[in-house]
Amino acid sequence: MTFQHLPLPQLAETLRALPPSCGPVRLVGVDGHAGSGKSTFAARLAEALGHAPVLHLDDLASHDALFDWTARLREQVIDPFTRGESARYAPYDWNVRRFGAPRALEPAPVVLMEGVGAGRRALRPFLARLLWMDTPREVSWERGRRRDGPAQSDFWDGWVRAEHEHFAHDPSKPFADTLVRACQEGYEVRQMPPGTARRARTVTHREGPSAAR
Repeated sequence: MTFQHLPLPQLAETLRALPPSCGPVRLVGVDGHAGSGKSTFAARLAEALGHAPVLHLDDLASHDALFDWTARLREQVIDPFTRGESARYAPYDWNVRRFGAPRALEPAPVVLMEGVGAGRRALRPFLARLLWMDTPREVSWERGRRRDGPAQSDFWDGWVRAEHEHFAHDPSKPFADTLVRACQEGYEVRQMPPGTARRARTVTHREGPSAAR
């Protein structure tokens, strides 16, 4: 199956038609390497969804816990959603290196969750759909380094090592329902074989609590 152009309004309709996955919410993960275009894609998809909320996992991570944010996400966002309640999470300020005032996140029909690790095994049982930004890691990382400039070079050196370790132990791409590529005009997608990712998530759910960091 090859990549095909798919207008974002059409993808939005597909997501709206999915059954809820986290209480009343259709939680949609947008994963991929740092610098792969997740934030831009999520913003455009959110607009196509009628300004759906977007949860940025950068707000849950921190300098001291690049990937050790699963428990915080469960407590502050996923558990309230499963009860049909509003989530409240404290976003991390990467400049002053501390968490800020709590922010509300309503349990909308579709909520996009974007960031590296959005498709990790601990989260897959709560996802209605997992989208993977299919940009090679070297291209993504180089794009991210150019974006952030020389001042963030040391941070990126550490990030690359951490991301490589994370995906080596907890890959997301094999469990994605849809692969997404940016093209000259919009995006192209490749739908994975029906049921493959859902069966994988069901098996993961039966395994119990994740050992993810």
